[in-house]
Amino acid sequence: MKNAHKYRPFRFSVDLPDRMWPDKKLDKAPIWCSVDLRDGNQALPVPMNVDQKLEYFKLLCDVGFKEIEVGFPSASQIEFDFIRKLIDDNLIPDDVYIQVLTQARPHLIERTVEAVQGAKNVVLHMYVATSEMHRNIVFKRSQEEVKKIAVDGTSYLKTLLPRLEGSNVLYEFSPEAFNMTEPDFALDVCQAVVDTWNPDEVGGKVILNLPTTIEGSTPNVYADQIEWFCRNFKGRDRIIVSIHTHNDRGTGVASTELALLAGADRVEGTLFGNGERTGNLDIVTVALNLYTMGVDPGLDFSNLPQIRSIYERCTGMSIHPRHPYAGDLVFTAFSGSHQDAIKKGMDLLKQEQKEYWEIPYLPVDPQDLGRSYKAIIRINSQSGKGGVSYILQEEYGLEVPKKMHPYVGKKVNEVSDKLVRELSTQEVYNVFMENFVNISEPLDLEDYTIKTKGKEVSIEADIKTNRKTESITGKGNGPIDAFVNALKARGWNNFDIVDYHEQALGKGSSTEAVAYICINRNGVDYWGVGRHTDTIAASLHALLSAYNLSEKE
Repeated sequence: MKNAHKYRPFRFSVDLPDRMWPDKKLDKAPIWCSVDLRDGNQALPVPMNVDQKLEYFKLLCDVGFKEIEVGFPSASQIEFDFIRKLIDDNLIPDDVYIQVLTQARPHLIERTVEAVQGAKNVVLHMYVATSEMHRNIVFKRSQEEVKKIAVDGTSYLKTLLPRLEGSNVLYEFSPEAFNMTEPDFALDVCQAVVDTWNPDEVGGKVILNLPTTIEGSTPNVYADQIEWFCRNFKGRDRIIVSIHTHNDRGTGVASTELALLAGADRVEGTLFGNGERTGNLDIVTVALNLYTMGVDPGLDFSNLPQIRSIYERCTGMSIHPRHPYAGDLVFTAFSGSHQDAIKKGMDLLKQEQKEYWEIPYLPVDPQDLGRSYKAIIRINSQSGKGGVSYILQEEYGLEVPKKMHPYVGKKVNEVSDKLVRELSTQEVYNVFMENFVNISEPLDLEDYTIKTKGKEVSIEADIKTNRKTESITGKGNGPIDAFVNALKARGWNNFDIVDYHEQALGKGSSTEAVAYICINRNGVDYWGVGRHTDTIAASLHALLSAYNLSEKE
C-alpha cells in the first residue's frame, strides 16, 4: 500500500460552519422510490426476464412502494416491452407512480414518452452527468455546455407533455455524480432546470435527485452538501430533494441517513442494496433502522424471509449471512456472554409486560420481520452455559436449574471442540441426555415399592449392579430420603444431596416428570437427571444418575 499519493483528498465539500443537521432527529419516513428494476437490474450478471420483472414489480407494490423506477425504455426493446405490458395489462396500482429514466437526447426522450403513454401516474426522470470528471474525461464539455444539455433536454421533454394528456406527470432531474460536482455549478444547473420546467405552470413539484453516484467522501460531507443545497436553492418549496447513494466506501446507509437529517425528502434505493459495483443504498436497512427507533417506515417488511426468497429467485443474487436484518445469522449468537444476556432478556420478557422491546444484542424483535426465535442462539465451542440451557428450554421444554448450567455447558463445549463445528439443537439435546439423564451404570433402578406409616416412608428397591440385582431397604421422611438411607446402608455412601428440582414435561396423558438432583461427594458436586412417567421414579433415577457420574470420576 505504497501508492496512496495517487489519490487526491475530496475536493467538493462546502463551507458550512453553522450546519444544523447534526442536531436533527429522524422522526418520519421519507418518500421511497425503488430502483430495483432499473438500477438494480442493470447491475445483474444475468438481467431479469419479463416474468421475473413482473413478479418483482408485484413484490415492490406489496411492500408498499408508491414510486418504482421500472426501466430505461429507450435503452432496449425488452425494457420498452416490459413497461408497455405493465400499462396495457393494467398491472399498476392506481396509487403507484412508475418512473422511467432517459438521457437528455431528443430521440431518447421521445422513445421514453412513447413507452409510458396511457399510464395513470408517471415520473419522467432525466439525468445529465455534471461532475468535473465526467465533463473533462467523458464529454470534454465546459460547464456552460453541460448546463445547456440539461436545460435543452428539459425544455424538449416539456414540449412532449401533450402526448401524456390524462396522466399525472412528475419531472425528476439528476445531476449525475452530484457529490463530485462543484457545489455552485450543481446548484446553477438544477436552478436552471427547475426554472425551465416551471412547476408553477406545469403543476407538481420537480424532483431534484442528488446522487452520490460514486462515493468519494465521508457521509458528513455529503450531508453538508445536501444542507447547503437546500439552503441556497431559490424556491425550495417548488422541489422535492431526493437522494440516491451508492456504497463504494461502504457508507451508503450512513450517507442516506445523514442526508435525511440535512433536509432530503425522498430516497432512491434497492432491496438489499443490489446495484453497480458495491451496490446501491439498501432500502430495507434504512427502513428498518427507522422502525427500530419507533418510526413507522411506511414499508411492510413483516415477512422478510418471503421478500428475500423472491429477491434471490428473481435476481440470482444471494444475501450475505451477516446482512443487516435479512442475513441468516444476524439474530444468532454463538458467544457465551451474548447468549447469557439474550436468555436473561427473553426470560424477563416472558415474566413482565414491558412497553418497549429491550433484549441485549437484539435491536429488533425477529418476529416483527417474520422470523422466529429458533435461530437466536446456536451452539459451538464459543458458546456458554446460558445458550445451551436456552436451547434445551426453548426446543425441548427442559428447565435446567441455573446451578446446573455450567456442568451442561462444559459437556456441550467439549463435544463441539472435539468435532470442530457447530452443534445442531438435536445434538445439544443428545449430549444432555447421554451425559446426565437416567445414567444406569454402575447402579440401575429396576423396581421399587413405597410404604408409608404416619410420617415415615419406607422403600424397598431392586438395584442392578454388575449384572446382578440386589434388594435394598431404607426409611426416611420421604421417598428420596428413604432411598438415600437404603443406598448408604448398602455401602453406597459418602454423599449428600445439596440441590433438588423437578418439573412436568408435556401435557395431559403424555406428561413426564423430570427431576434434577445435585449431590456432593468428597467436596465435588455432581448433577444427575431422571426422566420418567412416575414422579418418584424420576427422582430416584436422578439420584442414581448423579451417584453414577461421581463413580466415573
